[in-house]
Amino acid sequence: MDQMKNTVGKARAAFNSRKACSLEFRKQQLQALRRLLTENEDRIADALHKDLNKNKLDTQVFEIIGLEGEIALLLEKLTEWAAPRPVERNLLTLMDEVYIQPEPLGVVLIIGAWNYPFVLSLQPLLGAIAAGNAVVLKPSEVSENSAALIKELIPKYLDKDLYQVVCGGVAETTELLKEKFDHIMYTGNSTVGKIVMEAAAKHLTPVTLELGGKSPCYIDKNVDIDTVCRRIAWGKFTNCGQTCIAPDYILCDKSIHEKVIERLKETIKEFYGEDPKKSPDYCRIINTHHVKRILSLLEGSKVAYGGQYDEASCYIAPTILTDVSPTSKVMKEEIFGPLLPILTVNNVDEAIQFINQRDKPLALYAFCHDKKVLKKIVAETSSGGVTANDTMIHFTISTLPFGGVGNSGMGAYHGKFSFDTFSHHRACLIKSLKMETVNKVRYPPGSPEKVKWIKRLITKQVNFGKLGLVFIGLLGALLAVLMKVLLLH
Repeated sequence: MDQMKNTVGKARAAFNSRKACSLEFRKQQLQALRRLLTENEDRIADALHKDLNKNKLDTQVFEIIGLEGEIALLLEKLTEWAAPRPVERNLLTLMDEVYIQPEPLGVVLIIGAWNYPFVLSLQPLLGAIAAGNAVVLKPSEVSENSAALIKELIPKYLDKDLYQVVCGGVAETTELLKEKFDHIMYTGNSTVGKIVMEAAAKHLTPVTLELGGKSPCYIDKNVDIDTVCRRIAWGKFTNCGQTCIAPDYILCDKSIHEKVIERLKETIKEFYGEDPKKSPDYCRIINTHHVKRILSLLEGSKVAYGGQYDEASCYIAPTILTDVSPTSKVMKEEIFGPLLPILTVNNVDEAIQFINQRDKPLALYAFCHDKKVLKKIVAETSSGGVTANDTMIHFTISTLPFGGVGNSGMGAYHGKFSFDTFSHHRACLIKSLKMETVNKVRYPPGSPEKVKWIKRLITKQVNFGKLGLVFIGLLGALLAVLMKVLLLH
C-alpha cells in the first residue's frame, strides 16, 4: 500500500532532519507523553473497560503508573545514558580517546499487544523516543477502542512527523512489514513472531520479540499455602489470565495437592465473590474467538472449581483444573486465559526435569522457604525471568531487563535496557597525529622485535579512568622515547 510507504517515508524524512538528536527535544516529547496520560486518564480507563472490562483501579495499577514511572526515570537518566561511555584502553591507544557513543538506530516499528494495550505500546515507544528514533507505532486492532484512542491522542501530543500511528488488521500489518525499518519490536505470540522475524530478515532488520509461553509455578511442600495461593491467584486471574507472564500451570508436591486446590478456591471467592461475573474487579476475555479457544483447552481435564462461561459477554470464570495429563491439550499451548492446571511432582528435581523438557518460558515462579532450593531452580533452569515467592512483580523493576529466551522471545527492554535496545552502540577512537614514533612499531618492514612490542602494547589493558591525566602524559612521553631508542637499534 502506498499509504504505508508514505507513512514510513515521512518518519524517515523527519529522522533525517536530525531534530530528534537533541536531548532537550527528546525530553520535551517524554513530558508530552506524561501529559497525555494525566489529561486523558478517564478516556483511557473507558477504552480499557470497553475492551477488557478493566476498572479504573486496574487501569491505574497495570497501565498508567508504570508508564509514569518509566517517564520519570528516562527524564532523570537520559543525559547520563546518552553520554559517551569511556572504555579501557591498551598501551597502543594510550593517548587516544576511546569510547562508546550511543546513537539512534533510525526508524523503529513497534507492534503492540491487545492484552495491555497502552503499556505494551507506549512503554517501548518511550524507550525509542529517549534513544532519539523516529517511530511507527502499530497498536493491536483486537483491542479496538484502545487502538482508536492511541491513534487519536499521539499526534495531539507528540511530533506529528517523527511519531506515526498506523491502525488496521493483518492486511495493514503485512504491508507495513514490507517496508524497511532500522529495528522492529513485536509483542505477541510466537506464531506471529516468526512472521515478523521472517519479514525483518529480508532487510537485515534486527528485532526484539516479546512473546510468551507456558510459565511454570512450582510450590514446595514446606510453605505457607495461604500466602502462596493468594499470590498465585493474583498473578493468574488478573486481567482474566490474559497476561504473558501469568502463571500458566502449577507443579506441586503430592502431599499438598488437595490443600492447594481448596485454598485457591477460597482465595478466588475472597477476591471476586461467590459469582465472579458480578465482580467489578474481574475482567473479560477480549472476544468470542478467544473464548472458544480457551474453552477448547478444557478437553481431557477435570474441573475442580469454576468452569462457568457466557460466550455472549466473553466471560469465563476462574477455573482450577486437576487430574491434568502432561500430554493434554491445555498443556500443549499457552493458555492466556483463566484456566489453572495443577500437576503433581515428587520433588524439586522432578519439577526441574518437567520444566526443562519444554520450551523456555517467559517467566518462572517458585515458592519455597529454602534459599538453596530456590538457587538450585535458578541454576538448573532457563527462562526470560524468574521470581521466587511471588508472581509477575519482576515486571515492575526498571533495573531488570524484561524479555524472553528461546521460544519466549529475544531481546529485552524496560529502563536503561529500553534505551540500549533502541540505540546503536558506536565504537569510537579519536587518535592524534602526534606520537608517530609509537605507531612505527606496526609499519613495515616487520621484525620479531616489533611483533614482541605489538603484543605488549595491545594485550596490556589499563583502566585510565583511575589514573591522573598528568601521569598518563608522562607515561605516553616515556613510552615514545623508549620506542624511539629501541627501534633505532
